[in-house]
Amino acid sequence: MQTKNYSFRKLPFTDLFKSYTTDFKKLSTFYETNPFDAEQVIEHAESLNFGTDRSRIVEALRSFNKNFKLHKKSKNNLNRLRQDDALTIVTGQQLGLYGGPLYTVFKTISAIHLANQMEEWLNRPVVPVFWLADEDHDYEEVRTLNILNRNKVQQFELPPKPHPLPPVADIQLPAELSKLKDHLRSALYDTEFSDGLWTLLDDCFKNGQTYFEAFGQFISSLFSKHGVVLAGSNHSAIKEATKSVLKTSVSKSASLKEALTEQTKQLKDAYRGQVTLYNSNLFWFSEEGERLKINHPDDGKWTIDNAKEWSTDELLQEIEEEPARFSPNVFLRPVLQDELLPTLGYVAGPGEVAYYGQMKHFYTTFNKKMPVIYPRMSGTFIEPTVDRIWKELPFNFSEYSQRIEDLESSYVEQSEQADLETLFSDWKQEVEEVAASPTAAITEIDASLEGAAEKAKAVYFGELDKLKGKVYRAVKQRDQTQLNRIRKVKTNLFPENSLQERLLSPIYYMNKFGLDIWDELLDSLDKDENFDEHKLIEL
Repeated sequence: MQTKNYSFRKLPFTDLFKSYTTDFKKLSTFYETNPFDAEQVIEHAESLNFGTDRSRIVEALRSFNKNFKLHKKSKNNLNRLRQDDALTIVTGQQLGLYGGPLYTVFKTISAIHLANQMEEWLNRPVVPVFWLADEDHDYEEVRTLNILNRNKVQQFELPPKPHPLPPVADIQLPAELSKLKDHLRSALYDTEFSDGLWTLLDDCFKNGQTYFEAFGQFISSLFSKHGVVLAGSNHSAIKEATKSVLKTSVSKSASLKEALTEQTKQLKDAYRGQVTLYNSNLFWFSEEGERLKINHPDDGKWTIDNAKEWSTDELLQEIEEEPARFSPNVFLRPVLQDELLPTLGYVAGPGEVAYYGQMKHFYTTFNKKMPVIYPRMSGTFIEPTVDRIWKELPFNFSEYSQRIEDLESSYVEQSEQADLETLFSDWKQEVEEVAASPTAAITEIDASLEGAAEKAKAVYFGELDKLKGKVYRAVKQRDQTQLNRIRKVKTNLFPENSLQERLLSPIYYMNKFGLDIWDELLDSLDKDENFDEHKLIEL
C-alpha cells in the first residue's frame, strides 16, 4: 500500500474547507487554534483546564462500554483517563449499517493517528475516542449501503420505518437483515477474506440487536486494538454528568442564540453557513421514546408543538431531575462532549468543519475553548486493475469527477488525429494526378484503351474505399475500448460523481483486500501527517 497526496483545491470540496486546509489565516477568526501549527496546538493543550471529576467520568464511560468487547489497550486507555494530564482526540459518526460510508473508518484512523502523534509531542496520555451519534434520529441515512458490482454502484437497503421514530440507536435490526445479507454476499464475490468478513459482520450485526449495539461492536472490533474508547450521550450516567450543559443552554439561551447568530452571519458573508439556526438547542424524549424538538419563541415559554410547555424555571428543574429525557442538537452536542471528555481536538469531516466555524463564541458563552478542529483523513483507493489502465488515459485524477458524458466527449476530441475523410480524399486526388499522364499516353497509343485505364483507376479507388472502411472500424473499436476503460476508472474513483469515501461501504474493500486493510493504512501514514491533503491510496 502506497499513498500520495493530492490537493483539496482540485477536488469537489467546499470553498470553506479548501481555505481551512490550505490557507487557515483566512478563517482564523472563526476557530480557536490552527491545527497545522504545532506551536499553537501545544499551547492550546497546555492551556486546557478540565474541571470534571475524572473518576466519575471513567466509571460512566466504563458503563457505556460494557456492551462491547474491548481490547486490553482500550481498557488501559480508560484507566489512563483518570490521570490529571490525560487528553482525548475525539471523532464520531452516525450508526450506519455495516459501518456506514467509508469516511467512518477514515475518521477513526485519523483520531488514532493524531492521538499517537499528540502523545509523542506532548509527552502525556492522549486517548482516541469515537463518539457514537446515539441520539440522532435520521433513520433514512443509516439503513442503506453501497458497493461496486461489475463497475456499477449497487445499493442495498433495509425497509423504512414508520414515524414517529426513536433515536436510531434504539432501533432493532429487523429480520430483513438476513435477506439483505444474502443479496449482499452474492454481489461481493468470494475471496480469501470473505469468510472472515462475514464472521465479523455476523458477530456484530445480529437480528434483534440495536443499531447502537451493532455499530459500536463493529467499531470496537476493528479499532479497539488501537486503544479506541467509545462514548456517547444516550446514557443515564453520562447525561447526569453533563446536565450542567443542558441547563446552561436554557439559562443562557439568549446569549447563546446571539453568539451563534453573529458568528453565522460573519461566516455567511465570506462562505456559506452549514447548519440552520433554531431558537432552542434542545430535544425532549416523549414517553414513547420519540425525540421531539423544543421550541423557545419570543414569549419566553419553552414548548413542543403546543403539546407541552415549560417556563424557564420549570424546564431547568426537569433537566435537573430527569436529564436523560433531554437531548442536545448539533451545536450543543460538541459542548456536552467536551464537558464529558478532556478534549484536545475533534476530527471533523468537511461539513463538521463548517458548522464548528459557527461555534467559537458559542463555546465562549459556556466558558470553554473550542477544541482543535482537525480535518479527517480523506482518500481514494486505487485498485490494481484501475491503476494499470488509468495512467494510459489522457485524464488526471480530478478530471474523473466530471460527468461520464463530458469525459467521453473530451476523449473523442483529444483522440481525433488525422481527418480520415481528408486523408483518403487527398490520397485519391494524388492518384488522379499521377494517373492523368499515363492515361493520356495510353490513349494516344490506342484510344480504345482509355476505358480500361479508367477501370484500373476505379478498381484502385474501390480498394481505397475498402481500406477506409477498415480504418474507420479499427478507430471505433480502439476508441470503444478506451471509452470502456474511462467508464471503469470513473466508476471506481468517483462512483455516481461522488468521492468514494462519501458513498461506498468499507466492507467492499475489506472483502477484496483483507480485514487488516485499516491497520495497513494506519501504518502507512507519516508520523507527522496532519491530513491537509487528499490521499491517493494505491492498493
